[in-house]
Amino acid sequence: MDRRHFTVTLVLGVLGSPTIATAQQKEGVQRIGVLMTTPSPRCLDALRQELREHGWMEGRNTAIEYRTAEGIGERLPALAGELTRLNVKLIVAASNAEIAAVKAVSGATIPVVSVGMLDPIGSEFIASYAKPNGNVTGLTSDVTQQEPAKRLELFREAAPTISRVAILWTRAARGTRTTSTETSLAAERLGLTLYPVEVRLASDIDRAFSTMKRQQVDAVSVLSAGVLATNRRQVIQLAMQSGLPVLSYDRDYALAGALMSYGPSYRDLCRRSATYVDKILKGAKAGDLPVEQPTKYELVINLKTAKALGLTIPRSLLARADQVIE
Repeated sequence: MDRRHFTVTLVLGVLGSPTIATAQQKEGVQRIGVLMTTPSPRCLDALRQELREHGWMEGRNTAIEYRTAEGIGERLPALAGELTRLNVKLIVAASNAEIAAVKAVSGATIPVVSVGMLDPIGSEFIASYAKPNGNVTGLTSDVTQQEPAKRLELFREAAPTISRVAILWTRAARGTRTTSTETSLAAERLGLTLYPVEVRLASDIDRAFSTMKRQQVDAVSVLSAGVLATNRRQVIQLAMQSGLPVLSYDRDYALAGALMSYGPSYRDLCRRSATYVDKILKGAKAGDLPVEQPTKYELVINLKTAKALGLTIPRSLLARADQVIE
């Protein structure tokens, strides 16, 4: 065993001992759990940075226990149980799947701060936005009435010839049905024809693209949630093979190769979640903290994908983008 390995093993062994854990509690070190289905370093960095602004310093008065399911949703309950056994003061949960896993394991015993839950009332996570009345609070990534129209307008500006757009969605993720309805209304105003295509399991994705081919669609709008979020690379690969530009509200789609994304800034939601963490660590009850909606939106355009699809993005649109990937 080399010296570095020995040192790391020794440190991990000491930190994991009951004596040190007890000492940390006596010294006022607060353990914060963070649970995500897929890794998001940008989100974690934003959370850490804002926590420091509130005076919470890792290694001094806080310890962040970060767990990710690496895209495998079935692992979430076990990871939630692990965080529970670590006696964390609260758990920052990325979205609905993580919240459901925490509640299944611990009920209402641990405060949960959401980064971007969808349809929190319909999902029965909270009683109301103003007064959640439970152990869940934080931020929602639910879209506004105007956002679907804005997203399609931008899509049409980037690809002016599109007219038949497939809406790829999953019933398992609450909030997507409402979003799909709003998108349909927006499309009607823009003169676009929409073809909803449902995906329930990862094995449905290939079938979904076969359906799109029969319907002769010329673009895809992805309501990225659940299985679609964890299999975004497969979705983009199949779309590129079919020559279909992809639009999503999820920035990670554009980073992975979609033509563009427009939606709430996930980094901003992660940053704002730190305010909830701060208040709960100082004694506030999660059920008394109003749930807030997105306030910052971002447009990301992937020029590399545009060139591969033979599209020329107008300069006026590029000038409005928050990020252009080349």
